[in-house]
Amino acid sequence: MAEIKHNNKVFYIDDEIQAQYPELIKLILATESMDDEERQYWFDMMPSMNDSQVDRLFNILETERKKLEELEVKYQEEIKSLNEKHLIEWQEFQSRDAKKKIAQAQAQDWDEEDPDEVLKMLNNL
Repeated sequence: MAEIKHNNKVFYIDDEIQAQYPELIKLILATESMDDEERQYWFDMMPSMNDSQVDRLFNILETERKKLEELEVKYQEEIKSLNEKHLIEWQEFQSRDAKKKIAQAQAQDWDEEDPDEVLKMLNNL
């Protein structure tokens, strides 16, 4: 009987099963659809399962893994797209804000100018 440690939990697996189905064992350990008790249940059941049952379990877990991988890729693309969209919006906001501050500063500078000085500057042009 082999002991496999995964996420601080020890699972007990028949040596023959471990040698015969290493990929299935990896899938069982990696799946998020089982808790640790269910994982151990399947490890315990595997010696009494026939080949078609083992194949079916493998296919179910492999399909789940592939579907989750596809979803992960899809959501990563969507997150990237949303991040790009929000970055553009943020840059536009910052640009508008900067223009507003510049306009306010220019207006304030204009208000603080002495009218006689402004006329002198205009006459010198």
